[in-house]
Amino acid sequence: MPRWRAILLPIIPSHHHLSSHARSCPLLFYHRLATACTLSTATTLSVKMARSALDEVTDSGAFDRSPSTFRTFVSRDSSAPFPAVAGRYHLYVAYACPWASRCLAYLKLKGLDSAIGFTSVKPIFGRTKESDNHLGWVFPATRDEEPGAEPDPFNGAKTVRELYEIASTKYTGKPTVPVLWDKQLKTVVNNESSEIIRMLNTEFNEIAENPGLELNPAHLQASIDEINDLVYDAINNGVYKCGFAKKQGPYDEAVINLYNALDKCEEILSKQRYMCGNQLTKADVRLFVTLIRFDEVYAVHFKCNKKLIREYPNLFNYTKDIYQIPGMSSTVNTEHIRKHYYGSHPSINPYGIIPAGPSIDYNAPHDREKLFL
Repeated sequence: MPRWRAILLPIIPSHHHLSSHARSCPLLFYHRLATACTLSTATTLSVKMARSALDEVTDSGAFDRSPSTFRTFVSRDSSAPFPAVAGRYHLYVAYACPWASRCLAYLKLKGLDSAIGFTSVKPIFGRTKESDNHLGWVFPATRDEEPGAEPDPFNGAKTVRELYEIASTKYTGKPTVPVLWDKQLKTVVNNESSEIIRMLNTEFNEIAENPGLELNPAHLQASIDEINDLVYDAINNGVYKCGFAKKQGPYDEAVINLYNALDKCEEILSKQRYMCGNQLTKADVRLFVTLIRFDEVYAVHFKCNKKLIREYPNLFNYTKDIYQIPGMSSTVNTEHIRKHYYGSHPSINPYGIIPAGPSIDYNAPHDREKLFL
């Protein structure tokens, strides 16, 4: 079975819902479905949801993240609608965003820099259209306007929102990063970070410089899933639940869950080098992108100040260990991180004042390698 067909199976209607013509010509049906998936991404997607993270708060005062909407896949199968070929795709990221940064981490770890380019937006939200008040990710006008950020090299888009509207004129959802962009079809392939990293891990191995690195090994799958269940809701999303809570109750619940999960991670890392043993996996990349931002911004901006990562011996050394893996430090732009959080959420920090510290040296020695040979 072609890989694109396997990918599409979960969204295919049951047999009795198909037209008689589709039932009699299944190959034609699959072909049209694949074509429709490609074209719908570019022309017909229309969704209604929150336009920024600040809008994703329920009536109870709790933060509730909305789902990603572009969910097609790049495949190693050359006959797939989106085949894994060098030079066709581009990754739009924000160094400030942890979800985008984990995609950038995969790009670096797998050695896909020469096959898939990337562009970072400016760190501070800006107006995305003159016709409304939406604030979101914007590109600089010139390469020297904001160190680390670059203008859109392919579409001349001034904002990430504009990229989404190029892909779908009816798009009304949240224009997020990361964006995996198809330069050939001028559309968004996928904007869900968990799916983008899955593709980067397996589908581009034939053109990767480090194809042997497997960040989602089958023998550790159960452990990875268990750790991801712990980390995603309570830590990755948990800091946002703390920061965007508008009532005391949801904040109290989120901060308790956050520190219970951090304590659990500290305990795990007292016994092994990485979260799933002594092998780096996607569970580590997932956790790292939050830990590297924690003391810099989450402790103050999101009110996660009960205990700093520097006060957890294992978590702190673990963070330095991963930061020092070749390629990982280049995915961390502390200035962008600080500018974004303190400068883009006026309901939390209305004057946009950026605190002076803490300026942590993640290149400092750590004990992880010696403890777990």
